[in-house]
Amino acid sequence: MNNKTSFLSHAAIIAALYIVLTFLANAFGLASGVIQIRFSEALTILPFFTPAAIPGLFTGCLLANILTGCAVPDVLVGSFATLMGALFTYKFRKYKWMAPVPPIVSNAILIPLVLYYVYDMRPLWFAFVTVTIGEILSCGVLGMLLLHTLLKHAGRLFNDAYR
Repeated sequence: MNNKTSFLSHAAIIAALYIVLTFLANAFGLASGVIQIRFSEALTILPFFTPAAIPGLFTGCLLANILTGCAVPDVLVGSFATLMGALFTYKFRKYKWMAPVPPIVSNAILIPLVLYYVYDMRPLWFAFVTVTIGEILSCGVLGMLLLHTLLKHAGRLFNDAYR
């Protein structure tokens, strides 16, 4: 498989996984409570392994938000937050402990504003606290568990040819 095909295949698989995991969290009611746990957010560590995760996560988040019926500003800002998190995770990939930090920070800053202005979640400070907790659990805990699991198989899973 050539580099471009491999890159696009990885991005598409990551996008599909993001969508499926978002629906799974929704089915269990974990993505709609005060503290939201999205299994798909654990995938935000993937730019540590491959740049294909950047478009994969962005596309997956965009489609998942559309398919789950989010408001347009939520779709746009949420996808942008995921894109920013993915870009900075890739940029800081030398430090594995940093992998979940960019998506936690980008979502903790942007999503509470969406909840406040679009969904009228009050008070704003409460949205900052609950989103941050959810992101720490989703990206930090689940994401780092995923990262350490994938480290054992990274050579077989992620083709380094297009890095």
